[in-house]
Amino acid sequence: MKDLDVLIIGAGPIGIACALECKKRGWDYTIIEKGALTNSLFNYPLNMTFFSTSEKLEIDDIPFISSNPKPTRNEALEYYRRVSTSNDLNINLYESVIDISKTETTFKIESDKANYKSKKVIIATGFYDIPNLLNVPGEDLPKVFHYYKEAHPFTLQNVAVVGASNSSVDAALEIYRKGGNVSMIVRGDAIGERVKYWVKPDILNRIEEGSITAYFNAEITEIKPTEITINTAEGKKTIPNDYVIALTGYQPNFKFLEKAGIEFSKDGKSIPNYNSKTMESNVKGLYLAGVICGGKETHKWFIENSRIHATMIAEHLAQNI
Repeated sequence: MKDLDVLIIGAGPIGIACALECKKRGWDYTIIEKGALTNSLFNYPLNMTFFSTSEKLEIDDIPFISSNPKPTRNEALEYYRRVSTSNDLNINLYESVIDISKTETTFKIESDKANYKSKKVIIATGFYDIPNLLNVPGEDLPKVFHYYKEAHPFTLQNVAVVGASNSSVDAALEIYRKGGNVSMIVRGDAIGERVKYWVKPDILNRIEEGSITAYFNAEITEIKPTEITINTAEGKKTIPNDYVIALTGYQPNFKFLEKAGIEFSKDGKSIPNYNSKTMESNVKGLYLAGVICGGKETHKWFIENSRIHATMIAEHLAQNI
């Protein structure tokens, strides 16, 4: 049993920011991360460009130098990796938390590799691990992906991209430019309002000229090995298909949070119960940080506006450790 002041779950940018605050104050802390360092960023598309500028992705006032107006995935990985290694942060990678239980004064945390006892716990696990499923027949076929990495495997293939968000638009454009035959299946009547302003004209022009076929007010109803069936405003259509890339969003691990004692709003948004001034949840001593605080509203929090959570938590912890 390892005794800690603070145990942090999640080694994304916000988890790293929390660790930096703990180290500055001399607290005994450890980050546990079930995947790679900044695992969500690692799983982003290879050629992804952030919406934010580099200075808005900085943590603890450590400069993020980018050669581009908007930093790339690789630049962000390098930045957060250097921040972690140069500050010699205590991070255990590829270790999954199985259970969190609270005693009167401490928390007991069980992972698949060790047991811990900690005065406080910070959960900063993000939302990128669990995709929102289509829940249609054939979704379990190997041709269906809920994450997109790069375009090359889809050259000369009939590809259906589901969704109209930034990730969907980026995938559709990149696959089209690598020689794929792209169809977009969009539940709404237009490309998403939050699509990056410098990308949106590109996708609209490609749709207008017919380079990319877009089905609006449409949903996939069945996926078969060589085709998909969709419901559209004009009725049911069946189109040839080799791959489906369903980028329909992701959600936090609500079961994990619920098991830890976290309560949620009953308005359908499943926003966890926490104090917005201290980030302490309804479980005393257990804090939430980063995008996980938005529940199903995964667009509400991101690195740029949630990096302050680390300082807010540390300031409250300083009164209680």
